[in-house]
Amino acid sequence: MAGLGPYLDKRDFGATPEPSADGTPSRLGLRYSMQNHDATRLHWDLRLEWGGVLLSWAVTRGPSLDPAEKRLAVRTEDHPLSYLTFEGQIPKGHYGAGTVMLWDLGWWQPLEPAARGLSKGHLKFRLHGQRMTGDWNLIRMKGKTADAKRENWLLVKIDDEAAQQRDPVARYKTSASSGRSFAAIKADKPAALPDHRGTLPRHQPVQLATLTEDLADAATHWHELKLDGYRAQVALGAGGPRIFTRAGHDWTDRFADLLPALRGVPCKSALLDGEIVAGAGLQGFGTLQDAIKAGGPFRYVAFDLLQLDGRDLMALPLTKRRTALEKLFRPLPPMGALTLSPVIHGPADEAFSMICGAGGEGLIAKRTDAAYRGGRSRDWLKIKCRRQGEFLIVGWQKSDSRGRPFASLVLAEQRAGGLVYLGKVGSGFDDEMMADLARRMAPLARKTAPVEAPRREVSGVTWIAPKLVARIDYAETTAQGRLRHAVFLGLQTDKPTPKQATSPPVPLDRPTLAGIALSSGDRVIFQTPRLTKAGLAEYYLAAAPLMLPELANRPLSLLRLPDGMAGERFFQKHPGKGFPDALKVQDIEDAEGSATPYAYVTDAAGIVGAVQMGTVEFHIWGARRDRLDRPDRLVFDLDPDEGLGFAATRRAALDLRDRLTGLGLASWAMLSGGKGIHIIVPLRRQASWDTVKLFSRGVAMLAAGSQPERFTAEMSKVKRKGRIFIDWLRNERGATAIAPFSVRARPGAPVACPISWDELARIRKASAFSTRQALDRGWADVVPPPPQHLTAPVIEALDRALSEMSRARD
Repeated sequence: MAGLGPYLDKRDFGATPEPSADGTPSRLGLRYSMQNHDATRLHWDLRLEWGGVLLSWAVTRGPSLDPAEKRLAVRTEDHPLSYLTFEGQIPKGHYGAGTVMLWDLGWWQPLEPAARGLSKGHLKFRLHGQRMTGDWNLIRMKGKTADAKRENWLLVKIDDEAAQQRDPVARYKTSASSGRSFAAIKADKPAALPDHRGTLPRHQPVQLATLTEDLADAATHWHELKLDGYRAQVALGAGGPRIFTRAGHDWTDRFADLLPALRGVPCKSALLDGEIVAGAGLQGFGTLQDAIKAGGPFRYVAFDLLQLDGRDLMALPLTKRRTALEKLFRPLPPMGALTLSPVIHGPADEAFSMICGAGGEGLIAKRTDAAYRGGRSRDWLKIKCRRQGEFLIVGWQKSDSRGRPFASLVLAEQRAGGLVYLGKVGSGFDDEMMADLARRMAPLARKTAPVEAPRREVSGVTWIAPKLVARIDYAETTAQGRLRHAVFLGLQTDKPTPKQATSPPVPLDRPTLAGIALSSGDRVIFQTPRLTKAGLAEYYLAAAPLMLPELANRPLSLLRLPDGMAGERFFQKHPGKGFPDALKVQDIEDAEGSATPYAYVTDAAGIVGAVQMGTVEFHIWGARRDRLDRPDRLVFDLDPDEGLGFAATRRAALDLRDRLTGLGLASWAMLSGGKGIHIIVPLRRQASWDTVKLFSRGVAMLAAGSQPERFTAEMSKVKRKGRIFIDWLRNERGATAIAPFSVRARPGAPVACPISWDELARIRKASAFSTRQALDRGWADVVPPPPQHLTAPVIEALDRALSEMSRARD
């Protein structure tokens, strides 16, 4: 039950206010909503974003937080992504007539591979909603129903912190977005968002922690986790909520995803202090930057309460402020968008070691009897996780200050593939140390760089031979492999050669390929065959010469699976901060003249850089970046209905090849790595997108009209039953198709592989080639024809064929 055909077929969009547009997939995370639908029978509609649509279940009695309760959830037709936030009145006499309330909204996270769970009938997932949180099971019931098309599932709460709370069905009777009741929605009354009635508090100078080396005395302090996010004060009151940065800037619009949850805090007014982190199971400052661009998801971790209902609490000791904060948060959904910072009572040595071992930031120690005071003091102490290593000095940056021989040193490390650039260190020197370093570096000067590094980062650097080894203290390594908060400790004079400088600046699972340092290289992306992130990067490095002729200098869409097949997946067209420099960016104007950044690659480093960011699949535009208005390839994707075998698709590919040949166009074929076959026609860059799109549509209509029992040119799943959809929609500006030799994010890690027309008869499935087989065969005997003109005679030949088909049908 996939695709929007059933949804579109059941609705008259001239009468119903329901959305007809597909909507845009989320760039970060998977969205979720629950709609309360007062139709013939009151029920709750669960929507989970997956595969470009909203998977939908009608939960007849609503969700229950009691793990012993099993609620019937009837699988319904997939809905468009734009339905996620729909709220309104469906007119009488139309499908689903009644009132739809947006009852909950948020994000969801598969706890096991979602595709496998949906196929097997057991989907285990976590919700990060305003009202629904925690872990859940959707279990498909066995046996046939009275309606053969109906799938009955059970929605069951998993026993966790969010279980056994107050019944959400009885508790929440109004919209999660507008605060309206069914009656108000039916009458189309203006939104009535719940307000905090008290005076909106003003931003207060934030309390800051003093950096120290040691953990605090457990008799006078407790410890909290040092979070990797944005420090934020939240003001609740009339005209709120408002979200302020540490400096007092109003960033409410940037974190609007949190506002519905904040409106639910039960008080007249309050001023909270805490940290905003990336939510929905995500973490890390780099991920938070991506979340800000994508509009969420976020989580607010509160650790202090400065004002409540007009009362100033800042003079109270921390213990009393915390008690008030916990009482304020007690009615809120556990594990939701608003949470409390965990407190470590007693000795924190073991917790600190565990946090640092896991790559965490460190701990904050807080004096339990102290008042809240703006500014930095020793009432709050910051204990950071630190690391040390030995790295090669490969250059120095000139200083603008008189008397200083240099501003910073350039660092690198010797690894299996050669020297790897690690950034710079600009602190930890005294005058004597700097003079000694300058004296040692002078005779080692060289004109060329001994290491590859981004030009903008090393502009003006004086390079030296990599002979000096520096002992460096640092906090962590960034996703780009740079040392963060590096401090120079001294020269390691007993280790003068590059081969001896082996202390890794990053965990041992960070190999370097094509100059890109891979984080979490041992993370398993595919279980069978077992393929790690490093293994995937090694495949793409080896496949780069095969891919680049078709891949290079095209705008890309990247299918990212940061946590492998078991985690979330999302398409990303627009690269954000944190992407390696090797993955290049070009601003492209849309139809409205707005410029948007798109990723492209020119070499193997760009491909590996995309893998470092979690990319599994590469999808390419049909045009090169130097002539975006002129496509250079025509693609037909043969997408068979679920019940058809590959033999039918194989015959269809040969038939379509012959039809194109009859129109004067030569083509080559590629197994998609999924279910179908792509037929590609190389084009000379003369025809416009409109011409190419109309021509490809005409070819698909010709095939479908000539043999309607075999083909359809319409995307609708209903029209595709027992047929092959000739997907011609990939031939419009901005559309993409899978790149040759791209791995597919499907079980078995199959590869989209070019094949010759002669060998097609021997192929038994579209996912026939593994990564190893793809590398072994390469392009084999496949020789793509030279670019061809989409000339007037070719177009006229298609018009004649369409006219003849029309006359024959008449």
